[in-house]
Amino acid sequence: MKQIIHSHGVVDLGEAMPSVYDSERLAASYAFDRPPVHQQILKSVHLTRPVRRALDVGCGAGISTAALAPFADYAIGLEPIPAMLVHRRSVAPSARFVIGTAEELPFAAASFDLVAAAGSLNYTDLSSALAEVARVLTPDGVFLLYDFSQDRYSLTGDALAAWFTSFEQRFPSPPGWRPLAVPELPLAERGLRLLDYSDIEIPIPMTLGDYLRYVLGQVNVDSAIARGDDSAEQARDWCHRTLAEIFRSGELTVLFRGYLTTLAPTGMTPHQGR
Repeated sequence: MKQIIHSHGVVDLGEAMPSVYDSERLAASYAFDRPPVHQQILKSVHLTRPVRRALDVGCGAGISTAALAPFADYAIGLEPIPAMLVHRRSVAPSARFVIGTAEELPFAAASFDLVAAAGSLNYTDLSSALAEVARVLTPDGVFLLYDFSQDRYSLTGDALAAWFTSFEQRFPSPPGWRPLAVPELPLAERGLRLLDYSDIEIPIPMTLGDYLRYVLGQVNVDSAIARGDDSAEQARDWCHRTLAEIFRSGELTVLFRGYLTTLAPTGMTPHQGR
């Protein structure tokens, strides 16, 4: 069910969709166990002025919405899965949250000066989602499209990358996610134009405990536990045992590699397509 979530209640807007992200355990991990990668990526954003209204499409637990605070007076996070927003008041207390989909944004045209999407459009009907973003942007608005990889790289050799390969073999990713090739996006026909594209590498120092909490909160681990392939204790024991040697020095600088794309509306009416 699509809903607007206020501090005092919920307003229905239609139907929401089932998902592997419909998990209280996953929501807690996304809210409290993830390093501040969103904030680090958005540090490189240069806006000519602060904006009044910002929208975060596919906001998850709200961490990416909170990262928009330096850029906007008023931020809204949009998320299709109500369970992901259980901790929204702790994560982004000043933001407002809406349950809905990127393909049918429940907002009027030209409602937002800034729209952001962090790895969320990989799950959408991309043509429809891009057209909707263009529709709700103001004529001089900005669209920040960005993403980053899971934490499989470090500054000290290939041991973490090798471990991550074995991690993915033990805990296969569920279906649903599709790669997004930014240079191949149908931007012009959806009412958008490219302003800038940058590859980004964010170094985050992490202890074994930090890294364990992060990887155990990945959707592939949560899905394995939900299927009964592993218990939470079994998953943690395997990860702890196999990671202990890699983190023997106490701390590892983990590299999050990603990209940041800045787009703007063309001013032309986007074509809705599927």
